[in-house]
Amino acid sequence: MNLKKFLDLSSGKWFSQRTNYLLGDDDTVENSKADITIELIPTDDSRVVQLCQKHHLDPQLSLGGTVQSWDNSVDWGKPKQQGSSSIMFVSNQKSDRTGQLIRPGDTKICGRYVLGEDEALTLIIETEDLYAEERQWFASDNLRMRTTMVKYSNGMKQTSFYSEIRKAPPKE
Repeated sequence: MNLKKFLDLSSGKWFSQRTNYLLGDDDTVENSKADITIELIPTDDSRVVQLCQKHHLDPQLSLGGTVQSWDNSVDWGKPKQQGSSSIMFVSNQKSDRTGQLIRPGDTKICGRYVLGEDEALTLIIETEDLYAEERQWFASDNLRMRTTMVKYSNGMKQTSFYSEIRKAPPKE
């Protein structure tokens, strides 16, 4: 599987369940459920081209991107969370299995990706304040798994596990 096929398989509407662990002085466990929509951004979209130019990357190496929207209900009476984020993928010259991640609004390249031989996609984002690694894979076309691990500069660590079931296929 290549990254384009992975992204195509990711698009659509998903039901997500998450267990989140915040590790530190006061270990905390949270559970949540969310409806997630993943829409693809085509390689020739003006947003992709502009971001590539802003970061001095070749737009011809762009693999497009995604817009992820979520509507989250957290357990224990916490407030509902809604939002969205975008990320673009720009492959390395020699292989589309590795490359860089860029987001609108960031002043520099935010991270990198690796699509492993095991067909799992790993996203790595590093800033002055944190190191985050997310691993995504498919158990089947309609069942996606994700794990995240975040290390903060203050020593706190957070890890999460997500299981996501496709609710609706992407719009053709």
